[in-house]
Amino acid sequence: MKIDWAALGSVFGVSFVVTVALVGLFTVGIAGLSRRERAVEQGGSATLAVTGAYACFAACAAAVGYGIYLIVA
Repeated sequence: MKIDWAALGSVFGVSFVVTVALVGLFTVGIAGLSRRERAVEQGGSATLAVTGAYACFAACAAAVGYGIYLIVA
């Protein structure tokens, strides 16, 4: 049995980068919702922050869905 270490390293590298990107994207979404909470407390509106947060969550869901698609296909 021969292990292709280059391919294994490539898979590890891509999965690590994608994981860090998804965590970062989710964190930006949480920060957007946090800004909405602060704006509501101050009597303002944070429509752009909420829209950005929902876009981040939608991108996370799309990435997870694509990952599931790749596993099943």
